[in-house]
Amino acid sequence: MQYMLIMRDSDEAIEASKDIPFEQIIEAMGKYNEAMMQAGVLIAGEGLTDASEGFVVDFSHETPLITDGPYGETKELFNGFWILEVASREEAAEWASRCPLGPGSKLEVRRVHGVEDFPADNEWIEKEIGWREEQAERRAAQQG
Repeated sequence: MQYMLIMRDSDEAIEASKDIPFEQIIEAMGKYNEAMMQAGVLIAGEGLTDASEGFVVDFSHETPLITDGPYGETKELFNGFWILEVASREEAAEWASRCPLGPGSKLEVRRVHGVEDFPADNEWIEKEIGWREEQAERRAAQQG
């Protein structure tokens, strides 16, 4: 099963990280990523740019409203993620607890839906399975 580890930082955590040499942060994250790759559990992972470069699409209006970031209060910002393929919730929790984050940071861990979570005879689920196969073939061709 797959789990997403969602990195959320508070303003406090972002400020505190400025006191740590950037090379030290990169090395700690690199070692964490390498351990997950060597264990064969890392599917994907990316860091995100500053919220000021983002935007929000609000669907509360008849026409969706796009607002540039930063947006709202920044008590907690979604700053990156990992997707892991693990055998259990407990294994996901073990990997999450190893993440080299400091005070003011949190990892939200959520299971990623698989096609098995939905009715197999649904037209859109069948299409989704086909799309995923096509994407896998496309990635394999690009790497090949």
